[in-house]
Amino acid sequence: MERLCGPELPFWVANETLHTDRPDLPECFQLSVLSWLPCIYLWAVCPIYLFYLKRNNRGYIMMSIKNRFKTVFGLLLWIVCWIDLFYTFHELRHGHSQPPIYFVTPLVLGMTMLLATFLIQFERLRGVQSSGVLFIFWFLSVLCAIVPFRSKILQASSQSEVTDKLRFTTFYFYFTLVVCELILCCFNEKPPLFSNVVTDPNPCPETTAGFLSRMTFWWFTSMAIKGYKMPLEAKDLWSLNQRDSSKAMVPTLLKEWEKEQAKAKSEQNQASQAVYSKPQPSTTNHVTGGVGGGESSPEEVEVLLSNQKAASRQPSFLRALIKAFGPYFLIGSGFKLLQDLITFVNPQLLRMLISFTKQKGVPDWWGYTLAFLMFFTAFLQTLILHHHFQYCFVTGMNVRTAVIGAIYRKALAITNAAKRSTTVGEVVNLMSVDAQRFMDLTTFLNMLWSAPFQIMLALFFLWQNLGASVLAGVAVMIMLIPFNAVIAMKTRAYQVEQMQYKDSRIKLMNEILNGIKVLKLYAWEDSFKEKVLAIRQKELNVLRKTAYLGALSTMAWTSAPFLVALTTFAVYVYVDETHVLDAEKAFVSLSLFNILRFPLNMLPQVISSIVQASVSLKRVQGFLSHDELDPNSVDRKNTATEYSVTVVNGKFTWAKEDPPVLHNINMMVPQGSLLAVVGHVGCGKSSLISALLGEMEKLEGDISIRGSVAYVPQQAWIQNATLRDNILFGKPYNEQKYRCVLEACALTPDLEVLPGGDMTEIGEKGINLSGGQRQRVSLARALYSDADVYLLDDPLSAVDAHVSKHIFDNLIGPEGVLKGKTRILVTHGISFLPQVDNIMVMVEGRVSEMGSYQELLKQNGAFAEFLRNYTLEDIIEEDEATEDLIEDEQMFPDDALSNHIDMVDSEPVINEAKRNFIRQISIISADGEGTRSRSVRRHGCSQRKHGEPQEKKKPHEMEKLIQAETAETGRVKTKVYLEYAKAVGPLLSVVICLLYGCQSGAAIGANIWLSQWTNDATRNQTKENVNMRVGVYAALGIAQGILVLISSFTLAMGNMSAARKLHHNLLTNKLHTPQSFFDTTPIGRIINRFSKDIYVIDEALPATVLMFLGTFFVSLSTMIVIISSTPIFAVVIAPLAFIYIFVQVCCCWLTACYAGATVCCGQPSSHTATCSMGSCELRRPFSRAPPLGGY
Repeated sequence: MERLCGPELPFWVANETLHTDRPDLPECFQLSVLSWLPCIYLWAVCPIYLFYLKRNNRGYIMMSIKNRFKTVFGLLLWIVCWIDLFYTFHELRHGHSQPPIYFVTPLVLGMTMLLATFLIQFERLRGVQSSGVLFIFWFLSVLCAIVPFRSKILQASSQSEVTDKLRFTTFYFYFTLVVCELILCCFNEKPPLFSNVVTDPNPCPETTAGFLSRMTFWWFTSMAIKGYKMPLEAKDLWSLNQRDSSKAMVPTLLKEWEKEQAKAKSEQNQASQAVYSKPQPSTTNHVTGGVGGGESSPEEVEVLLSNQKAASRQPSFLRALIKAFGPYFLIGSGFKLLQDLITFVNPQLLRMLISFTKQKGVPDWWGYTLAFLMFFTAFLQTLILHHHFQYCFVTGMNVRTAVIGAIYRKALAITNAAKRSTTVGEVVNLMSVDAQRFMDLTTFLNMLWSAPFQIMLALFFLWQNLGASVLAGVAVMIMLIPFNAVIAMKTRAYQVEQMQYKDSRIKLMNEILNGIKVLKLYAWEDSFKEKVLAIRQKELNVLRKTAYLGALSTMAWTSAPFLVALTTFAVYVYVDETHVLDAEKAFVSLSLFNILRFPLNMLPQVISSIVQASVSLKRVQGFLSHDELDPNSVDRKNTATEYSVTVVNGKFTWAKEDPPVLHNINMMVPQGSLLAVVGHVGCGKSSLISALLGEMEKLEGDISIRGSVAYVPQQAWIQNATLRDNILFGKPYNEQKYRCVLEACALTPDLEVLPGGDMTEIGEKGINLSGGQRQRVSLARALYSDADVYLLDDPLSAVDAHVSKHIFDNLIGPEGVLKGKTRILVTHGISFLPQVDNIMVMVEGRVSEMGSYQELLKQNGAFAEFLRNYTLEDIIEEDEATEDLIEDEQMFPDDALSNHIDMVDSEPVINEAKRNFIRQISIISADGEGTRSRSVRRHGCSQRKHGEPQEKKKPHEMEKLIQAETAETGRVKTKVYLEYAKAVGPLLSVVICLLYGCQSGAAIGANIWLSQWTNDATRNQTKENVNMRVGVYAALGIAQGILVLISSFTLAMGNMSAARKLHHNLLTNKLHTPQSFFDTTPIGRIINRFSKDIYVIDEALPATVLMFLGTFFVSLSTMIVIISSTPIFAVVIAPLAFIYIFVQVCCCWLTACYAGATVCCGQPSSHTATCSMGSCELRRPFSRAPPLGGY
């Protein structure tokens, strides 16, 4: 630097900088290092930043007043810098030669200001509202200019006159402009033109927050203040960022998962190229969800090159997760690395502070500077750590969202064979428990590498402090590793066993809740309660073993820092008589041991979480690897023929290992025709419809369907939504079309009876509709979809005779709304057969006959036999009943027999009798009189349609049938804590608190004893008391370890007791709840209480209680020690306590709001439990599965 600054301007003068009461940096240092530092940063970052801006164009921002000011200030800064440069040339011309630094620095600063001005404009053109790069540059510039700012004031005050007035003036112009640039950089620019318009009424401010606001989380302040003023609810939360929505996350994960599946399949194909296979001529209609997941058909194999079997490779779901969410997560890992490095700055500052207290005659500002640096590093460490947590939490949330979405999609697409091995309870557990474990793991996953990294750094600094003695501590840690490994392996085994019991329990609960009406009618509550409790007891036994292993692990790793410190100190003082344990070595080492405490405590927990997540990963991967139904098994692009539905040599089965159900199926259904499929019970009529839908395994043949398909099942599937939403099913509302659909499906009279008209909320599984009404809603849904082909699986069997007549005439029949559409109708109603175009007779899974009604009668084959079985017995006796029915039909509304909720309708025996009666009535209705009444009825419908023009009736005021799930807001009531303490056991709760208090007391005693030990060095008593000091210190530490073990065991016992009692109370309460509760509460919501909430009580809450007790007693013991040694600290406690209580109050509201949000988190489980019942209907080409994106 002497060449740049010359001999008159030294680069560093220690006496002027460090050893003085008025420190100041030399002018050369100010002109070089402090001036160049911001410039080096900007030029280094500029190429990467320009490349980023070129790749990311967000639009164009109009030139604003703020932007103009920033540009003008940048140009002024360039002018000011170059004024200095030209002034130096001016001095040179007049014989006043200056060192080269006076030429270089203004030149570098001027070029850098031009670059900054260019970036200001380029950012505007690329749509950047807030620049982090420029903010850091201006901040560094101000920070580096503060020292010259103070230095020039000191020089001016010490001299009578300023010697260099121009440079003095230009510097303060420079400083003012740089401060103005920094202030302007704190505010956002306007949104860019041509950017997406934000239509969200309550958008999250994070997306539009500036760089400074993001770094300090200032954008969140408004929510915290709002939470302090009033209890927050879910509606108060901001909308989710688009990038974090399930709409964006689920496809990202599925894309990577499909790549993994394709990769695994290609590798298996390459591995099996040496094998010649001659498979049997058969095809299946499923897509292999995971390679090697299904059984292979019998085949002859001839090995040509080797006898090695082609190894099947499972696709890795873990690799898909890493590819989908790894890059975003790595940003958080970068913050974690930075935080780890800053963590070790404080022990070095502590060493310097202790050294400062020992020295005499040093300036006081050293101590103040060290204290400020300790505060600043702690503040910076906290800020960086919370950015790391922000990235981890968001990643965890995104992983959970994507996993739930993938499971939901898979649950609607798996084959029938896969459904046999997968229960609804297992799917619910995958979505609620296993997905949550991924989220919990992501929060502390970085500790997997961060903990060893921190441990190595701590050991490095300990080696510098205590030398080779630290190897004794390393030996202790190495000895604990196999101990923890054994615990981890046992925990994993118990975790697998526990999840099996959990799945069994949830499966049984699902069956109980689905059949709760029958269970209550037969008073079977106690019997099923015992069954559930038996499974629960096995689950608790496994949980108890896991908890005891966790207690051993806690004891080992809580005691680990102390054991490391004890062995290290003991070896240090015993190995060499010259070694003295003074305050500097002891407390710097102790601070490093305290840093060691967190990674040593977290590492086993992270390993435990990884073990649990690995079990969940295997379960999720296994489920996602199930075979899927192949949407291409049915050809929907065949436009070369005039037939809408074609099946050629079809052979179908429900599962590959099962015998075929349908054989040699050949059918061709012309466009716009009505085909009736008839046959005895169990002959394969519904299986044929399923085969046309692609629900069955296709062994042979081809199926083609032209156009979209609508499907009406035998058992109507109804959502928990309004009647209108059930009919529209996601389609846009069209008034005229909607009214026509209601009329055709005979639903208009029902709207007059229902309390809210078509806006009446329908309970889960259509609980407040009769069987006939449910079936007609299902028909209306299919009709409104306006499909090309309609597959109707005996839809008329659930409605009354006159209603079925109306539906056939106005909807299905040759004069109905669907005339011109292709219809395949499975029916037992013989009266309708003369009006259909063709009839197909099924016998034992084969097509026996096919033709028109008259043709089949002439053949006198299976169709004639079918008619004889449904012969018109006692027609004369039934005539009178029919006439009465027709009279009643004219006196009462169209569906008077089905407008009420009939519990008997659910009874299979009575319902079958009712259906037989309807079929008999249908036979009688085929007479001429029936035709007459039908024409009168149609005329009546027409009259009503025109006579009552679109009168819009206001829906009645009514309460919602299914109430929205709510959660308590505000503080967690003391009663809740007391209830949990009561479940743990009052006496046991007190004992646990006492044990934790004693444990903290032992820790305080050990620290005080260590303090006394270090004082021996000042009194030259280090050799006399070594054995006593080491012995007592060891005794206190061992006592602490034993107390930790006892307290952990006791806490585990208490938690298990609470888990058993709370589950027992919940189960008992639900089994004795009135039937009305189950009618108005979705089953999925109740299942969620027994899966997710019980998981929280079993596993999440014990860990939280352990953390709370540990933190509380450590904080209490720390305050006691500080106050006892420095009583003046008690004065500071009051304001600090006020600040922390204020923050805690805000956090209470926000935590309560988060607890309310967990209600929403449980909705996908409830949603899935409902949708699984209608998965066949949801897979129809016209339908759309209800989205999970709103959750």
